[in-house]
Amino acid sequence: MRRNNNSPWKYLGAVIVLGLVGGIAWWLIAPVFFDQEVNESLPTAVIESSPTSAPAEVVPTVQAAEAQPQPTNESAAAGSEQILLRGSFYNLAHLGSGEALVYQLADSSRILRLQNFSVENGPDLYVYLVPVDPVPSASGSEIAGSYSLGRLKGNVGDQNYEIPADLDLSQYKSVVIWCQAFAVPFSAAPLATQ
Repeated sequence: MRRNNNSPWKYLGAVIVLGLVGGIAWWLIAPVFFDQEVNESLPTAVIESSPTSAPAEVVPTVQAAEAQPQPTNESAAAGSEQILLRGSFYNLAHLGSGEALVYQLADSSRILRLQNFSVENGPDLYVYLVPVDPVPSASGSEIAGSYSLGRLKGNVGDQNYEIPADLDLSQYKSVVIWCQAFAVPFSAAPLATQ
């Protein structure tokens, strides 16, 4: 008597392997076909206004008419951001455009802002500060001395990345959009004073 070796369990291993391979292929290839847009505004320091009581009756006097208007806390804080470093993105392994700007905000914190930014999408993209300019287009290993500011929020649009207060920016010459999965620099921008 001959046994039937065509049981469903025989094919289960092949289905699992094909599912894993298909999932990995989708993770690697799908980002190329879809843009992820981010539109963050430039952060400003939050200044709390003092609580106000109910408006009192206004009695015009000579002194009040001669008094000069005083700036409010909100207007004093407006425009207090300062650009420390800036540069324009250039192509490496992929097309990229826009500006990289390092701002010092009114509260003395610093951010890296990618503005009018666009780069071809890919898997596992991060924003790195690196100590070289120009950035080599070679792939295969990370650039020595690089510092990760985190995962790229989107491949299109304005976005902000906090810079730690104790990070010495004088050690970094460029911003790089880096693919960690393949150790490939997608696009870079030099950081220079204005």
